[in-house]
Amino acid sequence: MIYFDNSATTKALPVVLDTYRKVSENYFGNPSSLHAVGGKGNEVLQSSRKQIADLMHAKPDEIYFTSCGTEGDNWVIKGTAIEKRPFGKHLITTQVEHPAVINTMKQLEELGFDVTYLPVDKRGFINPEDLRKAIRPDTILVSVMAVNNEIGAKQPIDAVAKILEDHPSIHFHVDAVQAIGKGLMKSLRNPRVDFLTFSGHKFHAPRGTGFVYIKEGRHIAPLLTGGGQEDNLRSGTENTPAIAAMAKALRLLLTDEDKKVAHQQAIRKAIYDHVSQFANVTMFSQLTPDFAPHILTFAIEGVRGETIVHAFEPHDIYISTTSACSSKKGTESSTLAAMHVDDRISTSAIRVSLDEYNTMDEAKAFNQAFDQVYAGFAKLMPSA
Repeated sequence: MIYFDNSATTKALPVVLDTYRKVSENYFGNPSSLHAVGGKGNEVLQSSRKQIADLMHAKPDEIYFTSCGTEGDNWVIKGTAIEKRPFGKHLITTQVEHPAVINTMKQLEELGFDVTYLPVDKRGFINPEDLRKAIRPDTILVSVMAVNNEIGAKQPIDAVAKILEDHPSIHFHVDAVQAIGKGLMKSLRNPRVDFLTFSGHKFHAPRGTGFVYIKEGRHIAPLLTGGGQEDNLRSGTENTPAIAAMAKALRLLLTDEDKKVAHQQAIRKAIYDHVSQFANVTMFSQLTPDFAPHILTFAIEGVRGETIVHAFEPHDIYISTTSACSSKKGTESSTLAAMHVDDRISTSAIRVSLDEYNTMDEAKAFNQAFDQVYAGFAKLMPSA
């Protein structure tokens, strides 16, 4: 099997699952319990927090555990809205965010907040000057993703941060779900970034894990209230085994990161160079440095994306349309729509997404299968 759908989810590593099993067996106590068994569980929990903080060049009390990226995005955005409502009701984001951000913003609009959605150019990037012009006295939050999950465009986080230096009261949130382990740590840890959201299953940790970086001194309201876990900001008994496994997965991910990024870039280039030669192929992802190393999105004009996805399955190759969250709904790519791509082409888009364990041999096998798939669709193409 060739699995090229890593932006949707990654396979949990055996050594990571082994950590989960060992912690489940040996440190099963509730970390909030006063007895020794609970104390041992808390030691594992806090050790995992410190390990993640060290890897992120942060402080342990700036790391908060969640269940996924969606929860993290909802928490930061709604938590800011609740916390800063007395100071303003204006939020800024982009037209190409993940649904976890877009739909959260829409929900806040229904509650009386005002949201500005920044447009993108034909390559999928915002113009930082549009952000500068959009800022108002009542702006309380700017939320811009680091890497677009559909085409891999790396948004100009540093340029946004520079603008927000003149507006220290505005919260700056970055959805970093697709960015971790992709050579972007310097931008993610820009001193002006206040919040970062991550999802464990994107880097070989168990599903149901995630964490949020909250810069020291920044305040947001909790969405989950109860027993007071996570410094009273995210109540609920901690999933200690999964958190320990996530810490292990993150450490493995960030070991030799530069080498892993170069490896993915080489594989992506091998596929790009091959498929871009074909007459009815439109490339949306590019090989330039402003695109992430692991995502390659393109279209075969005249053939629906879901049809192409299924055509690769007999070859035991698994890819996706532009977003796992919308693929089964049959909706067009929100990113390509924002880029003003013609519906006739955007509905044909597919996404190949890599991780550090994919190989060049898999890229060669994909290219060979692509030749057969492309030939099989010849009658559906405009120039056929």
